[in-house]
Amino acid sequence: MSRIEPDSLLQRHLPPDEGETVLAEFRADRGAYWKGHVIMAVVLGAVAGIALMVMGNPYPVMGPVGAGLAIAGRAAFLASEALTDVWTLTDRRLLGPSARSIPLARIAQARPFFGAVQIVTREGDKHLIKYLSDAEAVAARIRAGAGLPL
Repeated sequence: MSRIEPDSLLQRHLPPDEGETVLAEFRADRGAYWKGHVIMAVVLGAVAGIALMVMGNPYPVMGPVGAGLAIAGRAAFLASEALTDVWTLTDRRLLGPSARSIPLARIAQARPFFGAVQIVTREGDKHLIKYLSDAEAVAARIRAGAGLPL
């Protein structure tokens, strides 16, 4: 299987500052990654099959087969990069891939979103922590760290 080497600029992870305490780390989960892609393949395969039937294609089964193969290929190709994401919650900030640094005081919301956690800042910036095994628990942990109501 091919492997994408992460771009050093985009995958740069900021270390905690001197005296900053790490409270939790959130890593992408392989099971959640594949589960999301299986769901996407099933839904898009059904849509492709229905579209082919509506168009009168004599082989509508090829829609789901093609969609499944395309999504499986995409998932396999991108897994080595997508599964390297690490988000770190400290006593001051939430640190993420691509050198993201969100001060806890700026976090307005942390909510589960289809197996991920959406972080919304007071300025309206949105960040997505993807492929989590327990998005509810991660969102609750970030809300607790940011002093937001659970």
